[in-house]
Amino acid sequence: MCKGLFWLRDFFSLRDFLDISLLSVIFYLFYSFLVRYRGIKLLTWVLFFIVLWLVASVLDLRAVSWLLGQIWSIFLFALVVIFQPELRRSLQSLGGGLFFQRYSRAKTIKRVIKAIAYMAEKQIGALIVFERSIPVVNLSEGCVKLDALVSPELLITIFYPLTPLHDGAAIIRGNRITYASCVLPLAQGVELDTKLGTRHRAAIGITQHSDALAVVVSEETGSISLAVGGKLYRNLTEEELKEILFRELGIDEQKE
Repeated sequence: MCKGLFWLRDFFSLRDFLDISLLSVIFYLFYSFLVRYRGIKLLTWVLFFIVLWLVASVLDLRAVSWLLGQIWSIFLFALVVIFQPELRRSLQSLGGGLFFQRYSRAKTIKRVIKAIAYMAEKQIGALIVFERSIPVVNLSEGCVKLDALVSPELLITIFYPLTPLHDGAAIIRGNRITYASCVLPLAQGVELDTKLGTRHRAAIGITQHSDALAVVVSEETGSISLAVGGKLYRNLTEEELKEILFRELGIDEQKE
């Protein structure tokens, strides 16, 4: 056994181990990025070209290897162009710092709850989506881009009856309202109370298709609901809503 390990050490140095480990991490991050942004079809093509390149290398098919090398260079450039918004957002989140992100998200939640409390009291219907890792806009239709800092006043204005953006969902990413008036996919495969309206069904639907959180204010009763993972929690108090949002978003309120 020991002789086998010494023999392996002669052919497998610490540098080789580090090289393979870093390569594995790079491939894992690349795979996670594509899955996160629904690039699984693109990943299939990447794997196909890698296998084809390996076969060409083993069989010493020089012309095919050269052609695949050229295609690979073009593909990498195209990948950066296609995923430029997602790459920028990922780099911004890395540079922002974990503490600042959580602090900013905690303030954002409190601002949203302030708006929800007002709209619940006035029975103003609302649907607010907290985006996490999966971009919600890719699953929605008719979205109007905003990119504005979250504030109670802005949220109330968006959902105020008869305003152009009130009929749809507002999407929050980080501490900004990125889109409004979004038409979300409706709930599928679940039996729901017939009293639930389109907003509640859309809240459940978007959480079936993504890891987002969706808050609903009923315009009929003013009740507050929260959809998580395809499940709807109804008749929540402001404190209950805040507690669930903090927990789901990984924020310790006592440290904020």
